[in-house]
Amino acid sequence: MAKRRTGTTTFLVLTFVVSFCSFVYEFVYSELLTVMYGETVTQYVITVGLYFFSLGIGAALSDDLNPDSHGGNFFRTEVFLAAVAPAGFLLVIGLNSVRIPPAVPAELLWVVARLPVVAVGFLSGFELPLLTHMVDELGDDGEAAPAWLRRLGGRVHGSVIAVLRLFWDVERKTGTRSGLSVVLAMDYVGGLAGAVLYARVLYPGWGLIPTIFVLALLNAVAALVFIVRFGEWSWTPLDVRAPLVRRVPTVLLVVCLLLTVSYGGVVAKHDTADERLSELYLEQHIENEYRPGAMRAQVVSQGTTPYQHVIRYKRTWTGAGPNPYFTGDTERCLRLGSAIQMCDSWADSYHNGLVDVPMSMFERGPETKVLVVGGGDWVAIDHLRKYDVTVDQVDLDAEFMNRTKNDPFFSRWHHDSYEYERLNTTIADGYQYLRKTDEQYDLVLLDIPGATNDDLLKLYSKEFYGSVRRHLTSDGVLVTWTYSADSYPEHHKAFVNTVGAAGFTRQLPYWAWEDIDSDGETERIERFYVLAPGDRRPLGVENGTAYVNRYADRYRDRRWQPVPHYRGVRVNTIFHPNYDILIDT
Repeated sequence: MAKRRTGTTTFLVLTFVVSFCSFVYEFVYSELLTVMYGETVTQYVITVGLYFFSLGIGAALSDDLNPDSHGGNFFRTEVFLAAVAPAGFLLVIGLNSVRIPPAVPAELLWVVARLPVVAVGFLSGFELPLLTHMVDELGDDGEAAPAWLRRLGGRVHGSVIAVLRLFWDVERKTGTRSGLSVVLAMDYVGGLAGAVLYARVLYPGWGLIPTIFVLALLNAVAALVFIVRFGEWSWTPLDVRAPLVRRVPTVLLVVCLLLTVSYGGVVAKHDTADERLSELYLEQHIENEYRPGAMRAQVVSQGTTPYQHVIRYKRTWTGAGPNPYFTGDTERCLRLGSAIQMCDSWADSYHNGLVDVPMSMFERGPETKVLVVGGGDWVAIDHLRKYDVTVDQVDLDAEFMNRTKNDPFFSRWHHDSYEYERLNTTIADGYQYLRKTDEQYDLVLLDIPGATNDDLLKLYSKEFYGSVRRHLTSDGVLVTWTYSADSYPEHHKAFVNTVGAAGFTRQLPYWAWEDIDSDGETERIERFYVLAPGDRRPLGVENGTAYVNRYADRYRDRRWQPVPHYRGVRVNTIFHPNYDILIDT
């Protein structure tokens, strides 16, 4: 007698696919919201919470779906997911690309940006109950899987039961298993596969934009496979009482086919799609930082290292009147993630402020030992080389550092300073490096990105600044750039209280200066702080560097001040972060 074919194996494969997509959607939206709004922990926690809440609502309401149309409702669910998930993804990008009128409450935008998470979670909540009902309807004679797989599963099952007997009252079940246990087991396997493949393949290899379309394509294909396998027109009819899908609305079937073809094209050309959509978002995001119509941005190149998104672009002044930002009409700039790092007009003056001003406080020679944390573009090293000092540099991103060595945009500023004979470069995390090294430094320069995401929080923590302080010589100082207290007051208060708690009691604030737009007026470029755990030598103008001498009137009155303390402002620590120190760019 021929064996009854129930299609349970197909159901298990479908369960694996839809659970894979469900888990990865959660990760994609969490990362997308982190990219757009920062605060990694906050975004992941809220996204996961909303997602599971929505899953529960969907699962609870699944009992209200027509019990005679489980198959039809499963098909609808997959088509809706294939349409809604990418649309919601693009909605979040759009909210961060267009100019939102100031009158629109930020709370409303917060809610709207998270509606796609709720929608995808709600739809995913239908899937497992529907699959469970259909597996029970089909039945299982225990021979749906290949014989070798059943034997392997039996051995694993027996081993697990032996362990369970040590702690629970167990009666091993053999033969047919409930649809719920079968579907849940495959759901967890799909979830694990989704987590691993997203972390190791999809996100680092493809990026967020292609990944969302890969997932949507899988949902659409799952819908088509389901109706082909279990519809009344099935090419492989089953020995069951009735097909699981009798009718599918023609419009919905056409939509599913169009989505499948469209997403297949996007996935096949994923590099092009990723690059173009990313450029559109980035260019609009950059232009929105200026008044409407004043600046045009053009992304020249972009790429991702293991640690950051590197964007090169040109900005062109298109506004009325003289250009107040730089000389000429167009210049080149660099961004790491969402934060601007360097432009042609102020690349030199920024490093004048970071290096040349504090070097006025020290002997210019090999006996002065300097630590640079960050500085992967090598420009700070070039400025230090002028003073023949001994330099240790620690930076985490070896790929970025290698890229900048021979790139014309960077080499114009660093002049091959990576070959400096008194330079020792270590590829490591700055926080961990300071915990392990025994070196003492006269000058520590923090040439690191701004505090725009959770990954950088530890470089703005009490523990990190405390490590820097412990590695200073008796006359040593720390120098770092900061965001303006006027523009980012909450960040400034958290920053000041944090460095104070780390043992820095004295500060010497100053600006870097330059006439960046050639209008004959000197502009403020960047804010810096010299920090010390006690009194230090003054900023030497008379014996200062060439840069300090050029702007002697700007630096002559610079004096050490006590590091203030703000009441009610919490210190940022590793295990109790203060998210006020993060900057929303």
